[in-house]
Amino acid sequence: MANKVKQVWASGKAVVNAWLAIPSGFSAEVIAQCGFDSVTVDMQHGVQDYQSMVQCFQSMHAHPVTPMVRVPWNEPGIIGKVLDGGAYGVICPMVNTPQEAKNLVSYAKYPPKGVRSNGPIRAGMYGSAGTYQQTANDEIVLLPMMETKTAVENMEAILDVEGIDGVYIGPSDLGFSYGLVPKLDRDEPEILKIYEKIIKECGKRGLNPGIHCSGAEGAVRAINMGFKLVTLSNEVGLMQVYAKMQVNATREKSGGKA
Repeated sequence: MANKVKQVWASGKAVVNAWLAIPSGFSAEVIAQCGFDSVTVDMQHGVQDYQSMVQCFQSMHAHPVTPMVRVPWNEPGIIGKVLDGGAYGVICPMVNTPQEAKNLVSYAKYPPKGVRSNGPIRAGMYGSAGTYQQTANDEIVLLPMMETKTAVENMEAILDVEGIDGVYIGPSDLGFSYGLVPKLDRDEPEILKIYEKIIKECGKRGLNPGIHCSGAEGAVRAINMGFKLVTLSNEVGLMQVYAKMQVNATREKSGGKA
């Protein structure tokens, strides 16, 4: 299976990514039909587990979206397992040093580029016998998360690690690590300066910076800054925002009857 994320990047455009926190194949199926390029199952802060991840992937399979996962942590067991389950992209939290980025690459790549164990129990169904292993190292997207002051201090060294496709910014944790209130669409000059440097350094290396946004407004601003992957909140946030809007509109327009 060709990776649509890499195809979009190759065309020079930015990837529009969805985010699934709810462990529901039905929710995944609905989101997969909404026009996103990729859909990420959140196993870190979402309430997803491995079984629900597989169910989400199965529900999305008929639609032209790339299945991705944010893993709970940078360790070989879960990274290998989500890839075997069909993930074509891995977003990994709290990667703070070049060694941790190297570890991520090693866990996600088959030999000789890494130490991933062979056994693509579900991912192997995307091709004929043996073809998955031939292309997996090149097709899978790896995005370590840059979301701490330590990671920013190690920025260039992390970006120099061979095998990553870019980095993914966690604005909430990044701001938090600088003593700021955690939020998504940041506007503090010191944080925006960090974003500019990340985009510039990624550009030098042909890498693709991604970022988590609260919706379209923040995503468009990020794309115009130079980010190459933007996440539009998650399905919980999208549902909540629209539901509140509809409830408020009903009360406001009912003439006091609701």
